[in-house]
Amino acid sequence: MMVNSLYFGVRLLWATTLIVLSVESFAMPSLVAHCLDELDQLIDSLRQHSHVPAVSVAIAANDRVVWSKGYGIADLETNRPATPDTTYHLASLTKMFSSAILLQLVHEGKLSLEEPIERYGIHIPSPGVIRIWHLMSHTSLHMPGSAYSYDGSRFTHLGIVIERITGGTFATEFVRRIQRPFKLFRIAPNPDTPAFDATGLDRVEYKANLATSYRYIQGKHVRTDPPAIFDAAAGMTGSAVDIARFSLALDRGEIVPPYLRERSYIPIKLLWGQTSPYGLGWFTQLYKGERVIWHYGEWIAMSTLIVKVPERGLTFVALGNTDALSTPYGLGAGRIETSAWARLFLDSVVFGKVRLP
Repeated sequence: MMVNSLYFGVRLLWATTLIVLSVESFAMPSLVAHCLDELDQLIDSLRQHSHVPAVSVAIAANDRVVWSKGYGIADLETNRPATPDTTYHLASLTKMFSSAILLQLVHEGKLSLEEPIERYGIHIPSPGVIRIWHLMSHTSLHMPGSAYSYDGSRFTHLGIVIERITGGTFATEFVRRIQRPFKLFRIAPNPDTPAFDATGLDRVEYKANLATSYRYIQGKHVRTDPPAIFDAAAGMTGSAVDIARFSLALDRGEIVPPYLRERSYIPIKLLWGQTSPYGLGWFTQLYKGERVIWHYGEWIAMSTLIVKVPERGLTFVALGNTDALSTPYGLGAGRIETSAWARLFLDSVVFGKVRLP
């Protein structure tokens, strides 16, 4: 696979990103906290400024979740408050779970990242041979491996690979390989889909803890139910705390062996010398000289973010019930510094003065 261990400031699609960035997204007077109390206040100020009814946050460090909190209201009709354990629709954060399962299959000798996708009955017209790693890295468009183009619809096909190899489904393999072994019972397929049945959890109880999704339109929050879908690219739900716990297990090498985890963090070297902002299921870049591994999720009524700083053992998770944690920032271009939420964590905790418990 064509990869490069050198990390860089991503230049792909910068012009497009600058067009779509909202001026309002940078209107906060300060995005740097000097202590944990200030960080707490700034997160809620950013939530209110972004018109998000509910946000739940978790920070992991030193092999544990050291701080978590819910802000605002998870359901405006019932006035149910958000908590650290409130579950949200995760959108594209789903990809980090499917990527983990695929890498497990590689470790087990059941899958090669170099295999053509045609071997699994996946037929996508292309001028070249599309391989597994092309789908995992969003480099299958045009000549495979020639350009990065974020495409969730193509990533979805990787669920077929999981099914063909295991004889199960993405949902059953997630439950068997990740949810149950690590007791992550606040991460599950969309409860409005049959895939949720694989968990054995109480659907009514699980849905009662799920944040209601909203669009912010002309000064009002409009309830907007997400589509009843679940596949390898989107449709997972989860809590900030359990996602942080997943991240910790990943850091310990318990979910994916360290050699494959690190391989997934290496940005793809493209055919004509450029470097992609994406590895295998993760965005990857340098921020102020520090390696940052991250992903986001986005739909019209949901948005999510995970930011990992592996060399410091830090993880930040933020989940919201509108699109405002993601949409204003054009994150598909692969520049974490465009996100006010990510900068608040990075500049306050990683490079700032905030000391965690």
